[in-house]
Amino acid sequence: MIGNAFILALREIRNNLMRAILTTLGIVIGVGAVIALVTLGNGATASVTNTVSSIGNNLLFVTPGAHRDGGPPTVAPNFQIADADMLRREVLSLSHVVPLAQASASAILGNHNHTTTVTGGTTEYFAARNWKIPSGRPFNETEDKTGKSVCVIGETVRHELFGAQDPVGQHIRLNKITCEVIGLLAAKGRNTFGQDQDDYVIMPIRAVQRRLVGNNDVVTIMVEVQSEAGIPHAKEEIVKVMRMRRHISGNLKDNFDVQDLGEFGKILSNITGVLTLFLAAIAAVSLLVGGIGIMNVMLVSVTERTREIGIRLAIGARERDVLLQFLIEAVVLCALGGIVGLALGLGGAAAATFALGLPFIFDPGIVVIAVLFSAAVGVAFGFFPARRAARLDPIEALRHE
Repeated sequence: MIGNAFILALREIRNNLMRAILTTLGIVIGVGAVIALVTLGNGATASVTNTVSSIGNNLLFVTPGAHRDGGPPTVAPNFQIADADMLRREVLSLSHVVPLAQASASAILGNHNHTTTVTGGTTEYFAARNWKIPSGRPFNETEDKTGKSVCVIGETVRHELFGAQDPVGQHIRLNKITCEVIGLLAAKGRNTFGQDQDDYVIMPIRAVQRRLVGNNDVVTIMVEVQSEAGIPHAKEEIVKVMRMRRHISGNLKDNFDVQDLGEFGKILSNITGVLTLFLAAIAAVSLLVGGIGIMNVMLVSVTERTREIGIRLAIGARERDVLLQFLIEAVVLCALGGIVGLALGLGGAAAATFALGLPFIFDPGIVVIAVLFSAAVGVAFGFFPARRAARLDPIEALRHE
């Protein structure tokens, strides 16, 4: 019985193909928009997660100044290398502690020059940032402690100054100082926020302090906690040590801030997730509009086929047979629209993620939900026209012109 109803539904759709196509447009657009937006949202969330992971795992950043009542950070004295040494000794749950200094400089090689960011750190910097060095080596402890003028450069700096040449062993100028290139950082590309993660020069912190910035200030202390579960306790210990180092007692507020990179990533992921659901809900409204269109066309179809319905009822068809016939026809229309919308949504999402540089994250769950929901729309909006057809009086239907 269901098979015959399905065949009749396909035959009717084929006989009125253009009307069927126009009728299902709302379903196609709704399903396609929902799938495309959810896929893009998943890609954006994954991109944020990848950006945080590319910086490092279980990282905390200790910075001078503190955010008060949602306002700008307060001005406070910078740190010293001794502050980082104290954290390394006192907080046992930290695997790496890296004091950082930073400066902007012009990297010069012959006639080529490129403005870049020079970061000064210790030998632990590369391990804390999960940064591989495929060519050359990082600076060693002797070079770190003596502030020797050696550097490891990023892929963007290599491209701008050396082109396709191997930079290891060559010398470049950073403003007025000469620096030997001893290593090349593995390329990371741009992050979610459009920042070039390869446009860096890494040097021993003492070299940056003495030769580029002209002071002994540490602008940030980057620490890596041994495990994610230990981050809350590590933050408490860091606060205690830094309050002691900076002579903050009693109820005085901190003049430094401990920022959890993982929490920042989770907040961004939650924001992208909420926006994705919000946009998908708006797109799903078109499914409602498409359902109304299905119901309208099915009502027209019942009116056009009144005599046919009357003949079926007169020769022995039951009300539920007629009900099932029109209900299946509505479901088939919506299901076909859902399948076409699925293809368009995935295709559009693939093109958009490629254009935006986001990962394409296929979510089978949302695909199943979208197709099932489109079929449910067919049942919901096809039931009233189908019931109207089933309740026609055979004699009145046969008289219909």
